[in-house]
Amino acid sequence: MDACVCDSLNCISYGLYIVTSADGARQNGLIVNTAFQVSADPAQVAVCVCKNSFTHEIISKSGVFALMPLEQATPLVFIGNFGFRTGRNYDKFAKVPFTKGQTGAPIVQEHTLSCLEVRVEQSVDVGTHTLFIGPVVAGQVFKQQPPLTYAYYHTVIKGKTPAGATHL
Repeated sequence: MDACVCDSLNCISYGLYIVTSADGARQNGLIVNTAFQVSADPAQVAVCVCKNSFTHEIISKSGVFALMPLEQATPLVFIGNFGFRTGRNYDKFAKVPFTKGQTGAPIVQEHTLSCLEVRVEQSVDVGTHTLFIGPVVAGQVFKQQPPLTYAYYHTVIKGKTPAGATHL
């Protein structure tokens, strides 16, 4: 990608979120920076997930996901658990407490502000990623704190984007 384009994209404001899914005994989660509300009535949201990720595979098969915005105070080691390695050969939930949501997706309350559970009704191929869109079937708020933005992650936490990660 052209350096000017990459720098320009870095000016767009993003949040950081954990997206999880489960399909029978398989479950996984990853960090994404693109999630948004697409409709108010019915309430629907969309997440953009890299096609190469294990979580993409599970969402595609199960048709469900849970979306949890991270709190600004999230430590880098916690972010790394979900964002710096693949769940194909590492259990991301081995040391992270979670419950199963209404959809069966893992719900993580540690360092998250809330949770939305979604049933996928549409998938849009957007190149390296898929946009999963669907109605919210359950939601809960865990705490009222500032959310973690991608800008805060880079400038204050000094987090880096892993070499294996793809950029939008």
